Amino acid sequence: MLRIAICDDDEVQLERVAECVRSWPGLSGGVAVFDSGEALLREAVFGDFDIYILDILMPGLDGIRIGSKLRELGDGGEIIYLTSSNDFAADSYEVGAFFYLLKPVDCEPLHRVLDAAAEKLRRWRESCILVSTRDGERRIQLDRLLCVERVGRSLRYYCEDGVVDSQTIRVSFRAAVDELLRDPRFCLCGASYLLNFQHVSGVDGQLALLDNGTTITLPRASAQNFKLAWGKFWLGGQ
Repeated sequence: MLRIAICDDDEVQLERVAECVRSWPGLSGGVAVFDSGEALLREAVFGDFDIYILDILMPGLDGIRIGSKLRELGDGGEIIYLTSSNDFAADSYEVGAFFYLLKPVDCEPLHRVLDAAAEKLRRWRESCILVSTRDGERRIQLDRLLCVERVGRSLRYYCEDGVVDSQTIRVSFRAAVDELLRDPRFCLCGASYLLNFQHVSGVDGQLALLDNGTTITLPRASAQNFKLAWGKFWLGGQ
């Protein structure tokens, strides 16, 4: 399901782009149109758009400033910029824009860009997991996940940018992390730890050394098998 937001202060251009998007074969969600950056940002705070199609030259908040504010909000949606001038190409990439198209926009090239953006989003989503927290669903990228620990009746996800605690689980730890165990990067360590081999820089006896400087004490019964599996992973066995 992809939600797309389109923002342009020119009503004719806004409708033209909206028609192209609605005719895109890959469309699987809603399309929202906005005639100002302020209106879009009010909605973006509460909504979760996957793709933003933004005009750059607009009164008030221009497209570049909208993109910057979206990134400040932590929005990782793909941004496609539309403009009649190519003078802003460098600025558009500073906010991590996916693509830059010159106006007037034809449907065929826009559809190709949308196809590519959707594929990028699909790959990204497949490399993430959704965790139910007290504040709602949280998406965690697997390559940024160091390890998972059972803490009481919850799971604690240690990520590069912080810690995420799940809601109460009502199954065993192994069952709760079953989705992660299908990925060769992850290894179960005893009854309450799951480690990501990508973030294990070494194994010293019962200590797994993580690349952020912390250590995890492995159960004595599983330490040797963990070390063998870790070595196999880095030697190309993954």
